Amino acid sequence: MENFETSAIRTQTERTQFDEHSTPLYLTSSFIFQDAEDMRASFAEEKPKNLYSRFSNPNVTEFTDKIAKMEGAEAGYAFATGMAAIYSTFAALLNAGDHIVSCQSVFGSTHTLFTKYFPKWNIETSYFKAEDAENVEQYIKPNTKILYLETPTNPAIEILDLEFFGQIAKKHNLIFIVDNCFATPYLQQPIKYGADIVVHSATKLIDGQGRVLGGIAVGKEDLIREIYLFARNTGPALSPFNAWVLSKSLETLAIRVEKHCENALKVAEFLESHPNVELVKYPFLKSHPSYEVAKKQMKLGGNIVAFEIKGGIEGGRNFLDKIQMCSLSANLGDTRTIVTHPASTTHSKLSDEERNEVGITAGLVRCSVGLENVEDIIADLKQALD
Repeated sequence: MENFETSAIRTQTERTQFDEHSTPLYLTSSFIFQDAEDMRASFAEEKPKNLYSRFSNPNVTEFTDKIAKMEGAEAGYAFATGMAAIYSTFAALLNAGDHIVSCQSVFGSTHTLFTKYFPKWNIETSYFKAEDAENVEQYIKPNTKILYLETPTNPAIEILDLEFFGQIAKKHNLIFIVDNCFATPYLQQPIKYGADIVVHSATKLIDGQGRVLGGIAVGKEDLIREIYLFARNTGPALSPFNAWVLSKSLETLAIRVEKHCENALKVAEFLESHPNVELVKYPFLKSHPSYEVAKKQMKLGGNIVAFEIKGGIEGGRNFLDKIQMCSLSANLGDTRTIVTHPASTTHSKLSDEERNEVGITAGLVRCSVGLENVEDIIADLKQALD
C-alpha cells in the first residue's frame, strides 16, 4: 500500500485525451451510451459505467476512492452533507423494530434522528455514557442491530476505545459504525479496530477551509451496497463540484492536520495554565482521563479543544463578546480558529439536566483551533479570558 500522503495526492480518475495533470470537473447530469447493448449492460450493472450523476460521477468516484483507501475500506458512497451520510447509512441498514446502542455524547442532529425521527418507524436507541463504556453490554438487546459512536465525541472530547467496542460488536454480531469526523482518516482508522462502516462530515477538516458541504460513508462492500441502493433512490448524492473541491483538499490533509494538532496542543497547554479556566479536555493532554487510549488509537490529538470557563453561561457569553480575532461560528475544522459556547447557542433549547447528560456544562467552550500563528490564537483567547 502507498503511504498516506502519496495515496491522497496520486489517487486520480483516468486522464482524458487531453492528458491533463489535474483532474478536470465533470459537471454533467448524465452520460451517453454507444448503442443499445452498451446501455442494457450498463443498467444491468454487468459493466462499470457512469449512468447518471445521482448514482456516480468521475469526480465523486475519485473523492470516494481516496477516502476508502485512507480508511482501509472496501467501498464507499459520498453524500451532499455529513448528516445525509449518517441518516442514509442508518436508514439503509435498519428495519422497523430494530435497536441502536449509541454513546450518549453524539452530534446534536444525530441525537435528533435517534430521539425524534427514528421512533416514528419503531426504531429505538439506548444511550450509554462514555465513562460507563465497560458496561455497554447491558444495553444490548436481542433486536440490537447497530453499535454507534463518535470518538473524539462532540463537543465533550471524550475518547472511546475502538478496539474494545470492535470486540463487543463482533461478539454480539452487531454492525459497528464510527463517526470519525473529529479525527479524520489521517489520525485514526476505526476499521483497523473492527468498525464495519466509518462516516465523515467532509465539511470539516477534510475540506478544511469552510467552503463546501459533503459527507461520506466507507466500509464493507456488502453494507455499502445497501447504502448505495438507498441513496441512489432517495437522492442525497454529493455534487461533482463539491467532490472536486474535497478531493483537492485531501491532497493537503496530512500536512494541514499535523499543523492543526501542533497548534491545538499548545492552545490546550495554555488554557490549562489560565486561572479563569476550570477544566481543559484535549486527547493528548496527560490530564485527559482517556489519554492512554487516545495515544493508542490516534496519531495526534486533533484540532478540537474543549474547556470550562468560570462563571457558567454568563461567563461563556462574556468570553464570546470579548473575542476579537477568532470566529464565532458553528462550523469546525477550518483554517480559521472558531469558538462556540454550546450552552447559550447550539444547545440552548435543552434544559440544564439534558445538557449535563451529554456533557455540555454551563461554561463549556469548544475551540476549533485553526492554522493562524499559534501565538496570535493564544493572545486572543488570553485577552478574552482575562
